[in-house]
Amino acid sequence: MSMKILLVEDEKELAITLQGILNQEGYQVEICHDGDIALQLIQQTDYHLLILDWMLPHKNGLDICQFIRSQSDTHVANTPVLFLTAKDTLDDRVLGLDAGADDYLVKPFELRELLARVRALLRRLINNSENITNQGNQNKLTIEDLELEIDNQIAYRNGRLIKLSEKEVKLLQFLIENPHQLVGQEDIYQYLWSSEDAPSSNVVAAMIKLLRRKIESKSDPVLIHTVYGKGYWFGLGKP
Repeated sequence: MSMKILLVEDEKELAITLQGILNQEGYQVEICHDGDIALQLIQQTDYHLLILDWMLPHKNGLDICQFIRSQSDTHVANTPVLFLTAKDTLDDRVLGLDAGADDYLVKPFELRELLARVRALLRRLINNSENITNQGNQNKLTIEDLELEIDNQIAYRNGRLIKLSEKEVKLLQFLIENPHQLVGQEDIYQYLWSSEDAPSSNVVAAMIKLLRRKIESKSDPVLIHTVYGKGYWFGLGKP
């Protein structure tokens, strides 16, 4: 089965170039250069992956990502999203991930890295489809006042429901399974990504910041501690 990709990019020459490269890899790629048109296409066609620029005419990439994550149609809502953008600050990455993006690649980028990201996201989509029959098993993890339901992609803290992305679930699972010890960024890289699709950008720090914001309200004790220059320590108390 040929995987269908929608590439939304307002730099027309770049879009055409990337379309050709992705077509050579066996993907079926449609391109558009306008956010409003992208929203129309997403509602009309089932895509396996969306590659979104951030700055677009009419509707930007954040708007599009937030729209698809809000849909009741689970196929649309669960479509993987890769941001392809020149916005490269930590806060930008947090905004992108918070909007529901699965990955984030900063321009300029290496083509082989883009292709690795595309393969990883599509492989994950296939694996998720194959595992859908196992949704009845909640596979719970609990530590302190936090409970994680891995298969449902939700957590609870003091009765508060917290919705998580797939990568956030995996990150939180790693932290829960390695409590009260120092874990470095390299440890997290190896757990979250294969060597093929590991990001070159500072996406781990962005994910930690976003996860901390979700599981630690102002009234909650701190669970994720940053040990500057070394990594992270998970649990109540101080490292």
